[in-house]
Amino acid sequence: QTKPLASVLKDVCDAWSLPNAERYALQYADGRQTYITELNRGEIKNGSILRLTTSPDQEAERLYSGIQSNNSDVKTDSLKKLAGLSQDVTFAQEFIGRNGLKQIFRIVEEGTEVQTLQAPYGRVTHANIYGSAVLTLCDWEMLAYTLKAFMELMEHDFVSWETLSAAFIKKIVSYVNMNAVDASVQQLSLSILENMVPTSRLLFELVKKEVTLDRLLTHLQVTNVQLQLKAMALLIALLLAATDTERRDMMNYLWEKNIRQFIHKNIIHSSEPLGDEMAHYLYVLQSVSLNLCERRMRTSMDPYSQEQRDLLQSLRQTAFESESDAPANNFSTERRRSLCAKEFRKLGFMNNSNPAEDLRRAPPGLLALDNMVYFSRHTPSAYSRFVLENSSREDKHECPFARSSIQLTLILCEILHVGEPCSETAQAFYPMFFGQDHFFEELFCICIQLVNKTWKEMRATQEDFDKVLQVVREQITRTLSLKPTSLELFKTRVNTLNYSEILKLRQTERLHQEETLAVPVLELRERLKPELLELIRQQRLLHLCEGTLFRKISSRRRQDKLWYCRLSPNHKVLHYGDVEEGVRSPPIESLPEKLPVADMKMLLVGKECPHTKEKSSGKQNKDVLELAFSVVYDVEEYCLNFVAPTRYEFCLWMDGLNVLLGKEMTSERMQTDLDVLLSMELKLRLLDLENISIPDTPPPVPKPPSNLNFCYDFS
Repeated sequence: QTKPLASVLKDVCDAWSLPNAERYALQYADGRQTYITELNRGEIKNGSILRLTTSPDQEAERLYSGIQSNNSDVKTDSLKKLAGLSQDVTFAQEFIGRNGLKQIFRIVEEGTEVQTLQAPYGRVTHANIYGSAVLTLCDWEMLAYTLKAFMELMEHDFVSWETLSAAFIKKIVSYVNMNAVDASVQQLSLSILENMVPTSRLLFELVKKEVTLDRLLTHLQVTNVQLQLKAMALLIALLLAATDTERRDMMNYLWEKNIRQFIHKNIIHSSEPLGDEMAHYLYVLQSVSLNLCERRMRTSMDPYSQEQRDLLQSLRQTAFESESDAPANNFSTERRRSLCAKEFRKLGFMNNSNPAEDLRRAPPGLLALDNMVYFSRHTPSAYSRFVLENSSREDKHECPFARSSIQLTLILCEILHVGEPCSETAQAFYPMFFGQDHFFEELFCICIQLVNKTWKEMRATQEDFDKVLQVVREQITRTLSLKPTSLELFKTRVNTLNYSEILKLRQTERLHQEETLAVPVLELRERLKPELLELIRQQRLLHLCEGTLFRKISSRRRQDKLWYCRLSPNHKVLHYGDVEEGVRSPPIESLPEKLPVADMKMLLVGKECPHTKEKSSGKQNKDVLELAFSVVYDVEEYCLNFVAPTRYEFCLWMDGLNVLLGKEMTSERMQTDLDVLLSMELKLRLLDLENISIPDTPPPVPKPPSNLNFCYDFS
């Protein structure tokens, strides 16, 4: 890597006795076959296979001549090679520098002629003619390589899309609008137009005028998945480049043509799996459609607008029309105003004398009013039930319809990212969006009824309003994450996810957040357990080696003598004996009695111990029972009886003696110590994974290589 590339090439050419080293270049043998230059030579990895080939300038010259050949085979082969090499930036620069693009334009502009014929009923048909004959398969193949090469060369941004001639664009458009066209040519033509659209307003208007939405819809309905994908890409490009008014008109036209139902049935639920690119386009289409609500969302209510005031009054009339019909006409203006204010209060408006004030906040602005009116008109029974049910409750327990609707609209806008620009990579679309007309309004109708249901489940009062809406937000987001395929399925699932279920899920997630329930963490816990249990065993035995001071209990249950017991350092003998008051840790030699561990038979606890057989009532006896244990030893089953000074000592001795007997440790202290050690060890092990989600399943193990011959024989 330290030698200049020219020197390396000269050495290689000299080794193979090749003159004129400047005519050669190194190129990757695999993958994209990029040329090696001084700029990218640092990217060469160990093990990369390079090959010696013609230099980019020589190859560009050769192909430039080849694509002008009168021999059809030579021309096709040259275009095929050009389509492959054009991905390389070094070659592309050389080819474009020789006016290669001009030659490609000429092939496209002059090579084929398209005649547009006017058919009955105003429909347009196309005949494609090459000279005087219909294009052959070879001609389509040549054209496909030409368009592919053009696309690859334009990707390097050496030439602006705005420099394309009107004749060239007309040809590309004709390939999209023709019926009997090779599929690969149509795909490439759609891709070229898609790249043209965002570059300038002029090109956008030209493509929008020449390629109609009806034509794109026709391409969307084909069985060829790639052609379908390219048509969707051009449609999305047109929508994103359009003005707000143009976009609204285009979307309205598409919905009239039932594109939503077609996508839901033939793309989302097709037998072919949905690719990442199509998922992204569906996400963009969903975002563009939802963003049509943005204007209403950001517009505050105008109290002087008669239309908006009529919508507001329609809410009151729909809910209380039976109460306010005939009698209201006989009331004075003051009485009628008072009655209206009372009814608006029952509807849940904060400012019942002037409810328009509640809708001055934007967002959600007029979108909240639209949703309330839609709910009242399309589900009048559910609307009346909601309002009347809550107006009959006690004041503090009523669920305010208007206030809830305004807040819910804002929540839905935030969840669905209304008014936010489209992400360039996101793929998170909702299948049910394409299965329902008036999606946003219908979703609101389901969710406002959910608010009322959750309010009752939580037995909420006005002070709990924010808490209820927080739970509703969680119910909606959790259900949407399941990607229900229809609004009916969403409705079923969101109503199943009641308040008690939310509480359970929160508890489970709290444990997951501490990373105690994730599958890999549970596996790690199990792997760490034996090591930590061994650590606890060693600690228990060490404690027994240090020993403990016990009290003897006489037949009269008087604590009158002290004795000490400790385990020998080699864990084979228990040494014990009486000690005087004040002696804390006597040496092992001063303890005369011995009990070999090999003679120990079993361990007795509590009431099973011989020194607790005499039952008596009273607190002292109960304390003794909780702290008493006995070691049964020898064939005659003698017992060494203990009463631990504390529960802590009792647990440590029980565990230690069980270890000596070859049994499991069973005390509650052991479980506590194990949990503490596991928690500390897990936190240390997972320290580098902070804020990184741990997958439930391990990544797949890659397949073994086809052969293990990695060594290259240079001899």
